[in-house]
Amino acid sequence: MERLRSSPLHANISTALDKHLEVIHVVQSRRKDEIVNASNRQRQGAPRCQDDRDVFALALAIKDMSVATRKARTTLWCALQMTLPK
Repeated sequence: MERLRSSPLHANISTALDKHLEVIHVVQSRRKDEIVNASNRQRQGAPRCQDDRDVFALALAIKDMSVATRKARTTLWCALQMTLPK
């Protein structure tokens, strides 16, 4: 869209996209942690109550990703509207 406009987009658009990417990485990290911890607990025969912390952390990260995704979609829509010819 920047190429079509021949000028940079508003800074908030880049910020929203960067935040979206950052939140995706957090979700990936939480998921990896959950998998590793679950497999370690399964080997050790530990109680399942520890699993809840990993699941809650993952759920919170997914919630944050949902919010960031909506913001990114909105900012991309705005960027598209600014790019289209009038």
